[in-house]
Amino acid sequence: MRIPPLYRKPNWQRFFSGAAIGGCISWVIFLYMFGAMQERFGYIIDDQAQVIAKLEKEKELWQEDYKELNEKNEKLLTVQNIDVKLTGYEKYDINDRQSVFMVQETVKEDLKSLLKKDLGIVYKNSEIIEKTITNRNHDINGKDYKLIVRKISYYTTINIVVELKLA
Repeated sequence: MRIPPLYRKPNWQRFFSGAAIGGCISWVIFLYMFGAMQERFGYIIDDQAQVIAKLEKEKELWQEDYKELNEKNEKLLTVQNIDVKLTGYEKYDINDRQSVFMVQETVKEDLKSLLKKDLGIVYKNSEIIEKTITNRNHDINGKDYKLIVRKISYYTTINIVVELKLA
């Protein structure tokens, strides 16, 4: 096989040389445009990496401050309110809501010293609180009743559920 003798025809020579030169020029233009675009994207990525690093540092600082504030707030939790619920009075036919309210108020009055105290201190003294409630007799309609603590939940509001029993 041999190559066709196109070297003798100048039209074909001009076509192939134009195609070769055009291909070279277009390749150079492509490389320039692609390189310029990649360089621009490289700068954008570097800028974004710096912004991300800065924001991550700020986030860490905020998280540390947030944790410190949470720890301080947990240490500073205080008792704001005392809520007492009386149960078991129905089986003794105490239909007088005033008597039930007075018993609840006397329990609140006994525990009034817990208000504005640190929650940790109040929780550590939970046995004293229970004994304070159970050791007192309450007179309702001429009968003495004792209170038995069924449930105490501690938070800014102390919720106490007590049951009424005959003394």
